[in-house]
Amino acid sequence: MRPIEPLCKRYQVAAEIITKRWTALIIKALMNGPMRFSEITEYLCPVSDRVLAERLKELEREQIILRRVWPESPIRVEYALTEKGYALSPIIEGIEAWSQTWIVLQPDSETPLNPPADPN
Repeated sequence: MRPIEPLCKRYQVAAEIITKRWTALIIKALMNGPMRFSEITEYLCPVSDRVLAERLKELEREQIILRRVWPESPIRVEYALTEKGYALSPIIEGIEAWSQTWIVLQPDSETPLNPPADPN
């Protein structure tokens, strides 16, 4: 039997970043191009403003997204993926492909037959 090696610390940190609730969905949304806060909220409905703001700050801190402020009247703020963020595209697309094969929805619904437990 092969000895079990501990998980790589980098892998652990990466998994913690992208598995937080809403994070992968925010990245997926921004793969379509820059978006304003309200556009992201609409795209992800029903995410709360507080949680979305928190996740955007975390992703900005990790340099996965860039927050751009346009000095107009009124001020316009957009969020966009950085090169580091776009590098997650194959992972996000892989999850999407996996879901198309393995996630079964109830007929005429967007609800999974076996929804995951809500951690919150």
